[in-house]
Amino acid sequence: MFEHRLTRRMAVGGAAALSLAPGVVPEVRAQDLTKASIALLRLSSSGPIFIALEKGWFKQAGLDLTTKDFQAAAQVPLAVVSGDADLGVTAFTAGFFNLAAKGGLKVVAAQSAERPGYQLNVIAVTNAAWDAGVRSVKDLVGKRVAVTTVGSSVHYSLEIVARKYGVDTKALTIVALQSIPNLVAAFKGGQVDAAVFPITTFRQVESEGSGKPIAYVGDEVPWQLGAVFTSPKTIAERRPLVEKFLVGYRRGAAAYHEAFGKRENGKLIPGPNYDEMIGILSNVLKQPPDRVAQGLPFIDPEGRLDVGDIYKQVAFWQSTGQVSKDADPKSFIDLSFVQGHFNVPK
Repeated sequence: MFEHRLTRRMAVGGAAALSLAPGVVPEVRAQDLTKASIALLRLSSSGPIFIALEKGWFKQAGLDLTTKDFQAAAQVPLAVVSGDADLGVTAFTAGFFNLAAKGGLKVVAAQSAERPGYQLNVIAVTNAAWDAGVRSVKDLVGKRVAVTTVGSSVHYSLEIVARKYGVDTKALTIVALQSIPNLVAAFKGGQVDAAVFPITTFRQVESEGSGKPIAYVGDEVPWQLGAVFTSPKTIAERRPLVEKFLVGYRRGAAAYHEAFGKRENGKLIPGPNYDEMIGILSNVLKQPPDRVAQGLPFIDPEGRLDVGDIYKQVAFWQSTGQVSKDADPKSFIDLSFVQGHFNVPK
């Protein structure tokens, strides 16, 4: 009996110590977990989610999270608006801002961003265009430039880099090809002179000797590429679900940043947990580690947004007529879940 009492006392004391240990979060019982789903693209930009799932950090935060994979950025916010998913994470597009402006979406945290030294999207030219003297964005005037879709993050990348160099994209022929495979085929087949590629796609094209880079978007114009979002209804009725998600997500973002966040002269300097983190992403993305390492975007370790840049994006798409004039970013960005956001307009 004495031995039994001692064991129980030790167990209770051990549990208390665990609850007090800094940085230790005891796992919640399965029956107490809140069920939730997130719509996403299976890309490295969703890395913090994959890392947190593998490490069990969502469950420790009290969330049983399932992922719903989609093939195009435009599909992700639609899944949230329709109620098919509780949360979403993907790149901003003109379509996203229109849905948000109509009250369908609320941005709550950051996803990926274009930053110097992080090769995420690249403007490249075909060998024929290169041989004809196309060596810079200024040389694209009068040329055919491929993007995936009009209003996409790829299209926006082209617009902002062109503007930096004083190039009016009306002087280009922008060819929307709807998918990355179509874009690659047109580029390799010579139907276009240039294209805006995700870096991992371009590295494959480049390895086949089919083109040359002329501008890395993050080095030219940093911008807030993507975000975590949900519906206003979910925030109003299930706010703890969003809070639990962000506990796990931010742990994943911190681990991602520790592994992949350091750059010197544009080169990745692996962090102390690099091998484990690259292994997790390699397994999830079904790509070899060296290919994954070529396309690791910047992700803020705390999920903080460049809020002012989102305002700039909305204003740009409004100027082109693709986003309604009454769209107000203040109405669909919720700054209450994450502290310390950057560049917040007054």
